[in-house]
Formats: sequence, C-alpha cells, structure tokens
Amino acid sequence: MPDMLVKLYELPDLEPTLAAMRQQGIVIRHAMPYEISKVTGWVREQFGQGWADECASSFARQPVSCFIALDNGRLCGFGCYEATAPDYFGPTGVQESDRKRGIGKALLLACLHALRAMGYGYAIIGGAGPVDFYAKAVGATVIDGSSPGIYRDGIKA
Repeated sequence: MPDMLVKLYELPDLEPTLAAMRQQGIVIRHAMPYEISKVTGWVREQFGQGWADECASSFARQPVSCFIALDNGRLCGFGCYEATAPDYFGPTGVQESDRKRGIGKALLLACLHALRAMGYGYAIIGGAGPVDFYAKAVGATVIDGSSPGIYRDGIKA
C-alpha cells in the first residue's frame, strides 16, 4: 500500500463534519490517558496487534494523539496521528458495523486538523489502504515509490 500526501492548508472545515456526527449521537474526541487499555484492547480485537501497538504509542503524547469515536459511549472508531512517525496519519479504523456513517472521515479530519494546528503544511498518510477514499475526502495524492515506505524491514515472526 502506498503512502499519500495531504495539503493541510486546503482541508475541508472540521466543524460541519463534527456537527453531523453529533446529530447521529457520535462524539469525536481525543482519547484520554486513562483510556489506553480500553482503546488499545478494542483496536487489538478489531484490527490486530500491530495497529494496537501503533495506537499505544500515541498515548505517550500530550495531548494523546489519538481521536476516538463514541456512539452513545460505545467505542466504534479510532484515528491516530504522530503515532509511528512525526507528521504521519494512521492507523485508523471504524468497526465494520459502523462503516458508511461518516465516522472514518470525521476521524481523518480531526487528526489532520490537529497536525495543521501543530504547524505542519502537509501530512503523510502511511500505508494508505483506501486510496480513493483519501483522495476524495481530503485531496490526498499517492507518493510514487512509497510502498512499503517506513514499514519495510519489519520483524517477520
């Protein structure tokens, strides 16, 4: 999967997306340090140990560089930034039964706006799976020759 580049100075506004989430009873917010076990446990169950490990690293930052989506208090999605590398978005995921509700886009925008607030002009989406989604949602473009990117030379067993 290739990496993608996003122009943070051309992001869509965040508030209309968050308002649409609130109308569905969904809250998008930063995870809190005391939620590390619940969040990383959920990520492990839904998406595997590798993503849980990346997510765990976001809890070492202040504020925590992980946004979560809560549907009436039930965890249904997460999005991290600056987890594996500076200026990177990801990993991110939404529980399968909650997809197609706009939660993934809301988490993406929340994370990218946080990176913009940190002073970055561009962000990298690492190992982007749904390339078309990212292109449509935030105008992301594929970085040629970027697969497997920073994930090369990983431990195999």
